[in-house]
Amino acid sequence: MDTQAEIEDFLLNGHLQYVPHVSIDCAIFGYHGQQLKILLIRNKFIQGWCLPGGYIKRTETLVKAANRIVKERTGIGNLFLQQFKTFGDPNRARINEFDEELWYKATGLRITKTNWLIDQTISVGFYSITDFSKSTPKPDLMSDDCKWFDIDRVPKLEFDHKEMIQEALHTMRVYLYHYPIGYNMLPEKFTLSEIHALYETLLGKKLDVSNFPKKLISLGLLKKLSEKRSIGPHRSPHLYKFDKTAYDKALKEGVVLT
Repeated sequence: MDTQAEIEDFLLNGHLQYVPHVSIDCAIFGYHGQQLKILLIRNKFIQGWCLPGGYIKRTETLVKAANRIVKERTGIGNLFLQQFKTFGDPNRARINEFDEELWYKATGLRITKTNWLIDQTISVGFYSITDFSKSTPKPDLMSDDCKWFDIDRVPKLEFDHKEMIQEALHTMRVYLYHYPIGYNMLPEKFTLSEIHALYETLLGKKLDVSNFPKKLISLGLLKKLSEKRSIGPHRSPHLYKFDKTAYDKALKEGVVLT
């Protein structure tokens, strides 16, 4: 949706292709080098930071719509996605603050409160996790910037998106104890210290440095390789890789990591 004609068609006739008044907002967490970040966009129409989101095509499932939105914002497809909560408080879209001139400046179109976008909206929240160093953040129709922020340095957020991030982070951390994570966020071959650091960063807490990796191995999620990585004098830890079959099975059936 890059041309002016496409933007005008979306604003004026989008309700014919998309489900009105129901949207998806995505808390996209990024991990790399023991850092946890969140992807945010700057909304053109209120000049504030928000989670990436969008509307659901009438031909899409919720998961397909969330996948599309995440790929459009990060450039990465087929990420792990989990629905975490639905948000629908009255006036969460802040209709009373609608600025007709700001919309005109951003779109070149005169939009009134009768437009299909300017109404009470229910939002379905999804979260995903990726390696932020491999992403290419891209703004959408409604935004003029898209970038990663440290999870502990998030700017003031618009709408109810601060609550969304808190709920997504809580849900993600609960799910880490029942579903594996790390594939596509670590090198193909990694040390136990690297996967230990990944889980500690995502969970925001210390884990037993000896027992936690052993649990992953006992569940069959990791394969020990004959190769070692030289990281200094007298330090050559073994390398590991995910057992993809066991990993995919655990994603479907769940595991207990505690």
